[in-house]
Amino acid sequence: MSKSAVRLPPLDAVRGFVAVGRRMSVTLAAEDLFLTQSAVSRKLRTLEDYLGVQLLERGHRSIALTPAGEHFFRVAEQSISQIEAAVAYLGRQKTRAGVTITASIGVSGLWLLPRLGRLQGELPGIDVRVEANNALLDLRAAGIDLAIRYCSGRDAPPGALRLFGECTVPVAHPSLAVDRVDAETLPALTLLEFGDPGRPWLQWSEQLHAAGLDRDAPRSVVHFNQYDQVIQAAIAGQGVALGRRALVEPMLADGRLKVLAWSGPAASTEHAYWLVQAESEPGAEVIAIRDWILSEARHYKEQEP
Repeated sequence: MSKSAVRLPPLDAVRGFVAVGRRMSVTLAAEDLFLTQSAVSRKLRTLEDYLGVQLLERGHRSIALTPAGEHFFRVAEQSISQIEAAVAYLGRQKTRAGVTITASIGVSGLWLLPRLGRLQGELPGIDVRVEANNALLDLRAAGIDLAIRYCSGRDAPPGALRLFGECTVPVAHPSLAVDRVDAETLPALTLLEFGDPGRPWLQWSEQLHAAGLDRDAPRSVVHFNQYDQVIQAAIAGQGVALGRRALVEPMLADGRLKVLAWSGPAASTEHAYWLVQAESEPGAEVIAIRDWILSEARHYKEQEP
């Protein structure tokens, strides 16, 4: 059968599934889509019936992706993200251009958004749009001016500007009344885990091993598929997270999180955060936003321990 002859499932059902997969919650996905929970549940059933496979494991108060669901989500999420970006781009052609920045959901929520107030105060005449997206978008095709990307130096696009590196430390809300992670405290701790096994420096199992604590088991481990969810759970006092220092710096500064003493080294990697611009010779507004982001990155590096 040729590719053109493959019958695709309804786009609306795929979009509903992607919304659930992003949030791992039917309730939150329904809020994102401005639908009822029952409407989102019907979309999920429609998609599963169409594909003839189970995509979600449904618990009493939780859901999880099946192996088939994990595979389909990775492909569908990137496709939906590309469509959403293209639709947003076409819509922007009718309005003021402004400057569009894309970054992953975690970087957007934890690093970029907390700084937007300062940006608006310093550059009040420039409209800014943030495209929070985990997919690697084609910047020109999607009408995006700047991107913050996370990768190793060898994978950084030509002309990319290094913002800062990556370093992780254990963090928790002060209400947990815990000051350190060691053999004595670990059995009483809940660890908040980011489900990305391809990045061992973000995995508790790897860091416990590096600290010589792999023989001790924590009380429990809670897994998340988005890094900003890990940090929001930590802020809510639900456990201890591996904080990416550059991203959690605002929470450390205002006391929502604190760094815990740690018997292992601060985990680091050759991965870093890079600023990429779509055009080699951008307009004045893009240059202004680019320079502001570089200035914010320099300010963070000055605060690094």
